[in-house]
Amino acid sequence: MKMHEIIKKRRLEKNLTQEQIAQFLGVSTPAVNKWEKGVSQTKRY
Repeated sequence: MKMHEIIKKRRLEKNLTQEQIAQFLGVSTPAVNKWEKGVSQTKRY
């Protein structure tokens, strides 16, 4: 399973919106959308 699939799966399991995830992480909603589509990757800290 690819990273973008895992991100979306976990979000849906928790019944969270992209907006809620974005707010929690301090990023924009479009950023979360891009992560879930596999267009952009998260930074590795």
